[in-house]
Amino acid sequence: MSDAGNDNSTGQAMKRMAIGIVVLVVATALLYFVAGDGFYSWAKAIHVVAVIAWMAGMLYLPRLFVYHVDAEKGSVQSETFKVMERRLLRGIINPAMIVTWVFGLWLAWKGFGFQGGWLHTKIALVLVLSGLHGYLAGAVRKFAEDKNEKPARHWRIVNEIPTLLMIAIVILVIVKPF
Repeated sequence: MSDAGNDNSTGQAMKRMAIGIVVLVVATALLYFVAGDGFYSWAKAIHVVAVIAWMAGMLYLPRLFVYHVDAEKGSVQSETFKVMERRLLRGIINPAMIVTWVFGLWLAWKGFGFQGGWLHTKIALVLVLSGLHGYLAGAVRKFAEDKNEKPARHWRIVNEIPTLLMIAIVILVIVKPF
């Protein structure tokens, strides 16, 4: 893809992202005023849906990398992986992470006043997951530039990290052990 085509694609993605943010803010404000006291339950539901979408992407992206490593640079297969990785990151993973954080922080404040060892640990683990998200976003850029130097084994190991974090986070939220 040419630089001009890439700039146009980036511009369109930014426009779609801005529209998505505006729609989310307006929809959330409407829901807040319509639901009143019931907004907390709605916020929790939206948060859980966003977490599921974020985790689905975080589990799938490294798996795409495992297969992308074996594709010959410049091949149709490699270019297809690049499109899939970029769309997954921009269209699902990034927006889902943003919604997860926005609603999660609101719930932590409104429901718990940011109190509780389990909550602090959960937020720390979500920060680690967000750092992994950034690492994967960087990998998408490297693959797009045909500069990945990591073997498939690396991506198989990385693929397990979101699962372990998710298990720990779910246990903290449900059991609240401390």
